[in-house]
Amino acid sequence: MRNSEEAEGFHGEASNTSMISGASSPYQPTTEPVHSRNVLGGIRCDFEYLKSHFGILKAVEVALALIAFICIETIMLCLPCGGVYFFEFVSCSAFVVTGVLLLIFSLSLHTKVPHVNWSLTDLVNTAASTVFFFLASVVLAALNHKSGAEIAAVVFGFLVTCVYAVNTFLAVKRWRMGDGRSVAVQTMT
Repeated sequence: MRNSEEAEGFHGEASNTSMISGASSPYQPTTEPVHSRNVLGGIRCDFEYLKSHFGILKAVEVALALIAFICIETIMLCLPCGGVYFFEFVSCSAFVVTGVLLLIFSLSLHTKVPHVNWSLTDLVNTAASTVFFFLASVVLAALNHKSGAEIAAVVFGFLVTCVYAVNTFLAVKRWRMGDGRSVAVQTMT
């Protein structure tokens, strides 16, 4: 047990009573408290983006790339198989990358990472997908064995190429209108 001299403090020490009550304690916080960051707290579905030209085009691209991929996967026999493998790679890659971008934009996750130039990222994806889908469709059309699955894959390949081309045109137009870094332009119709 401490005596009253210790309770009040001596020789520059803080007293026990001030430590307990917090009144006039030299140990008050000197910085702002650290709040826990909820990184995924602001996730919401952006229906405006999904209703916009870019949202609709991106959803159609994902659907057509998936259908083209399914068509190419149903081919049982191919010789030579280079065209089939190239088309398979292009359709699967475009489906995955465009699907991820669709999720990023429709869930407004692009606002959480402002360091990335999302307009330019989308532009590069759509331009590259346009070129690669066109090349893969031409190669598959030239090397096909006239099976139903190959013909269907070629048709869907050219369809998705057209959709990607329209999206590329609109993305270039959007990128030139803005400063190329604007995130808010993503929801433009």
